[in-house]
Amino acid sequence: MSYAIIGLGKIGTAIAQAFARQGIEVVVAGRRPVDALAAQIGPLLIPQRVEDAVKADVVVLTMPFAAHRQIARAAESWQGKIVIDATNAFGVPPEELGGLPSTAAIAQVLPGAKVVKAFNHLPADILAQGPTTPQGGRRVVFLSSDDEAASASVAALVDRLGFAPIELGKLDEGGLLIQARGNTWGRLIFQDLAKFDSSKCQ
Repeated sequence: MSYAIIGLGKIGTAIAQAFARQGIEVVVAGRRPVDALAAQIGPLLIPQRVEDAVKADVVVLTMPFAAHRQIARAAESWQGKIVIDATNAFGVPPEELGGLPSTAAIAQVLPGAKVVKAFNHLPADILAQGPTTPQGGRRVVFLSSDDEAASASVAALVDRLGFAPIELGKLDEGGLLIQARGNTWGRLIFQDLAKFDSSKCQ
């Protein structure tokens, strides 16, 4: 399985650091050169052009939401790829999205892709602190998708990165809790929660 992160801003950097901590190679790309930042994080980050990065099996979108159509055009085909949407469409009028959750709107321009919402609900500085909270629990990462198999695959990746995955169901159901709509944030956005191993609580 190959991985790529498109966008190496604060959220993208925090996710890239999570990959580096676990020794997982990941391609990184952005609208601006990312070579220097990638080198600072570690040797397992491979800088590439966006057009090459989107060839990965799993593509994490961390660029600004407004860039999603441009990124969509960078791949010859999205068929069968898992796309993790870590963007937030705060301030985008719902009518511009056809009334859809923003992740569903992104899915429409990525034909054939299996799109999963994840990693968007935590502020970058919290996400950058890593998977373990000060109290010793595993930091929760919420995810949502209309594709159950893709959601399970991303949950396994989240777990591998050390975080505690919590699946919320479909995008227009539980997924609305981690979607921005217009000028309103979903109720679980910014919630820094932890999951504790029951064996350690006894």
